[in-house]
Amino acid sequence: MSCFITGELAAAEAGVAPATIRKWVQLGHLKAAGKQGRRLMYRLEDVFAAERIARGREPRAAH
Repeated sequence: MSCFITGELAAAEAGVAPATIRKWVQLGHLKAAGKQGRRLMYRLEDVFAAERIARGREPRAAH
C-alpha cells in the first residue's frame, strides 16, 4: 500500500527544502501521484527514489 504525502512533508522526509521537491518535479525526477484539494500529493517511495537520483546514488533509467 502506498503512502501519499504533501510536498512539505516529502521535503521533511527527504531532508530538503520544499523548493527542492518542486525542482525534482521540474527535472522529471518526481511525479505527483494525485491531488488533495489544491495540494499535490506524492508517494513516499517515489520521493526517496527521486532523492537517490538527485544525489547520484541511482541511475536515471532505474526510475
